[in-house]
This record gives sequence, C-alpha cells and structure tokens, in this order.
Amino acid sequence: MNLRQPIWPRLLPEKAVVAIATLGPLGRRLPAPGTWGSLAGLLYFTIFFHALNTAWLLVASAVGLYLSVGLCGEAAYRMRRRDPGEVVLDEFMAMPLCFLGWRELAAQGWPDWGIFLAGFAVFRLYDILKPLGIRRLQDWPGGWGIVVDDAAAALATSLTLHLGAWAWAVLR
Repeated sequence: MNLRQPIWPRLLPEKAVVAIATLGPLGRRLPAPGTWGSLAGLLYFTIFFHALNTAWLLVASAVGLYLSVGLCGEAAYRMRRRDPGEVVLDEFMAMPLCFLGWRELAAQGWPDWGIFLAGFAVFRLYDILKPLGIRRLQDWPGGWGIVVDDAAAALATSLTLHLGAWAWAVLR
C-alpha cells in the first residue's frame, strides 16, 4: 500500500499543528487524553452531525478524517513520536462514525442519551483494546496509522450498536 503523509500541514506553524492535533489542553493537560478527545467528539457529533443523514455524515466524516491524517501525522513528526497519546484529534473526528444509522436505533425505542452513552463506551473499549484486526491498522504510515485505527474502532462500534439492538429485539 502506498499511502503518503499529506504535505499541506508542513506549511503550518508547529504551534498551530500541535494545538489542533491535541485539541489544546484536552490532549496535553488532562489525564486519559483519548477519553477526553472522544468525549469532545461526542459533543461535536451531537452539535454538528446528529441532524445529518447517513450520506452527509459519511462525507463530513471523510473530510474530517483526511484533515486529521494530515494534522495528526505532522504533529507526531514534529513531536518526534510515532503516535503520541496527547494527539486526540483522531478520536474526536472518528466519533461521529460510531453513530451511523443512530436514528434507526432511536426508532426502536432507545433513548438518544442511551445510544450516545453506549456508543461512547463501546468506542473507548475498541479504541483501547483494538480488537478485530484494528491494532494492525496502526502500522500504516504517518497520520494514516494514527487515524485509521480510530475510524475502524468507530465503525466497529456502530456495527456493535446495531447488532446489539437487533439481538435485543429478537430476544425480547
């Protein structure tokens, strides 16, 4: 696979790249930065994405994830570390993918807050444990390896939520 790190972030000042990739103090000053980045991503989803249909959510997420690849990869390079824990833009931008088709879950009687809480919890579990081959995605070069594993964890979260709702409906 010939994935290259985007070159456009090289034009940005180091302070700006690192500040965006770490979401400022969320990544640099708080304990468990990935959890805080994910929580900020949940807020991002509820404010900007929850009203979008699935197609627009996918388009907006693809754009955000591409920007994350560039910024996270450049921040890691400038911090001289492979995948710094302080870099949380990847979790932030991946969170909306956890909720693909969330309206179908809500239509089955699940409260919005329950869907969002379950999605957050399952995403954190998948992001930390990296099951289902997600861990191997971290080996991709540059920002791709930083971001793609989180996108995969988010998609696995969405699938888990839908499978869980299906199982609940069948077993009821």
